[in-house]
Amino acid sequence: MREALRGLTTRGRSFLAAAAAAGISALVLGERDLLRVAVLLAALPLLAAAYVGRSRYKLACTRSLEPGRAPVGSSARVILRLQNMSRLPTGTLLLEDKLPYALGSRPRVVLERLGAHQASSVAYTVRADVRGRYPIGPLVIRLTDPFGLCELTRSFPSIDRLTVIPQVFPLPTVRLGGEYAGTGDSRARSVAVHGEDDAATREYRRGDDLRRVHWRSTARTGELMVRREEQPWESRATVVLDTRVYAHRGEGPTASFEWAVSATASIAMHLRQAGYKLRLVTGSGIDIDAYDGGESLILDTLADVKLAQNGDIALLVEQVRRRSDGGLVVGLFGSLTVAEAELLTGLRSNGATCIGFAIDSSTWMPMTPGERQEADREHAAAALALVHAGWRSVPVTHGATLPNLWPAAARGSSGFAWRAAMAETVGGVIR
Repeated sequence: MREALRGLTTRGRSFLAAAAAAGISALVLGERDLLRVAVLLAALPLLAAAYVGRSRYKLACTRSLEPGRAPVGSSARVILRLQNMSRLPTGTLLLEDKLPYALGSRPRVVLERLGAHQASSVAYTVRADVRGRYPIGPLVIRLTDPFGLCELTRSFPSIDRLTVIPQVFPLPTVRLGGEYAGTGDSRARSVAVHGEDDAATREYRRGDDLRRVHWRSTARTGELMVRREEQPWESRATVVLDTRVYAHRGEGPTASFEWAVSATASIAMHLRQAGYKLRLVTGSGIDIDAYDGGESLILDTLADVKLAQNGDIALLVEQVRRRSDGGLVVGLFGSLTVAEAELLTGLRSNGATCIGFAIDSSTWMPMTPGERQEADREHAAAALALVHAGWRSVPVTHGATLPNLWPAAARGSSGFAWRAAMAETVGGVIR
């Protein structure tokens, strides 16, 4: 009862205050009718508190998210199912689900009555424009009387999480080249087609299975030859995301880093669908392999990735080279200096094909004409150094879309083109 009295609403407390005032006035004026009014005013909130306080409902709640993983800018549907497990019908229930600020205001739903062993479902939608993992819950239920004089709060401890992943754009199919690598008795080499297990032949050795005899080679050489089964040639790709905080500009969903994260997700999904064995490396220490069914792992990882204060290109190169085995390397880089671009030469080992998206993050911020010319010159010089380092360089400026830039990854930008761009920028010829 004490808890119920503490749960009196403003309306209930006003009734008690009015009852006290009417009672004092009745005693002073000697008006019995006014005293009866005072008793009635006091009885209503007390009876409401007793009604709500003695209510012992057994309620069960389940929450489902559709979908549980939503892209940035899309909506997700939250479905609450509440079931009355007791034999008594409930009174009015006010449901309120706690949400983080990024998902919008807290939804409030009123259920007038829930009969014995009856269930009811309610739903609401949320929308997030910033990627991340957001807790939804706990659900708070407010029990109240029909007159709204007393209100008690109960909550369910369960919390669900909505994962908001980067937006993934479909990319056109282009031939990148140099992306196939394999292992086996012979050294890795590039081939032009996907294939079944590559078969070669060798001389028969004692103990070999006779079913592996290659009769055509045996007839040609005059010696018994058997098939030497090698591991299949496979497509391997490493996607590298630059997370240096000083290499990116802008804030919120329109920042250059968010463009890079979305591009990383799009490229990773495109390569996975093309049959690549994928590796994702970021400057913040993330290094994961995504094999069959690894799409969700990649997207969940990119939903949480943040800018790193202590990021460094040399450390990023070392991290990639630690388990490098050739194939294709696609890098999403923020603003680079010439020295940092030259460090990326280290990723050209094992005959890897390297494609770099050089993001000019300075275009994500306003500048004076003089500052813009200097920023353009520095970006062009770094991109030219990237080309000299053996990379296919694809320039990225504010407003560019990845599907339009992706075909350039197949051909890249030549050193001559970057020299011409620099010459136009500074108004002279660069040698």
